[in-house]
Amino acid sequence: MKVILLGATGMVGQGVLRECLLDPEVKTILTLGRKATLQQHEKLQEIIHNDLSDLSGIQPALSDYDACFFCLGVSAAGMKEEAYRRVTYDLTISVARTLAKLNPGMTFIYVSGASTDSTERGRMMWARVKGKTENALLQMPFKAAYMFRPGYIQPLHGIRTKTMWYRAFYAIAGPLYPVLNLLFPKYVTTTECIGRAMLNVAKRGAPKSVLENHDINTVCRDGL
Repeated sequence: MKVILLGATGMVGQGVLRECLLDPEVKTILTLGRKATLQQHEKLQEIIHNDLSDLSGIQPALSDYDACFFCLGVSAAGMKEEAYRRVTYDLTISVARTLAKLNPGMTFIYVSGASTDSTERGRMMWARVKGKTENALLQMPFKAAYMFRPGYIQPLHGIRTKTMWYRAFYAIAGPLYPVLNLLFPKYVTTTECIGRAMLNVAKRGAPKSVLENHDINTVCRDGL
């Protein structure tokens, strides 16, 4: 399997990249982003591209892939809806349209979030925009598209978030993860589990297109 990964330097993307490199069924993993991962591996290829909204100059390098794991995203904290929509909806859909045109047999997996609003009419701005993004992706001519909606994500294997206030949060919440997992197993997951679940879904599909946190954990643990 050949995979394109966006958001490879973020917390979730780092976990997905790790699982892709470990999986013997993944032949090639191409990271596409504005920054290098600073990793070296025989399966790893990287394209550094400053304007992800315009992939016209690198389209030949993006064809003949089986799956795309879209882990790119930003926090909505402090952002106006228009600005958040540009980096969440507009950018994602632009990339997806290009990949769908180049790879009609591709499986596209998008990391959304718990409480995403599929009606696009709720009170939470970020949830509406995420819902709009999910709905648009599900209409695209991919072989299949799946929306992952994780809840609390525990980073493993030395992975760290780049966002400073998230780092402070994880410094407090991290030691509590075993308790959270015991008390609220439906609402917590790990970077490792998200990566494994993505690979399982890309290989074998899933019975539904929107996977909530407990679905992600089930697919990670039991496969399909």
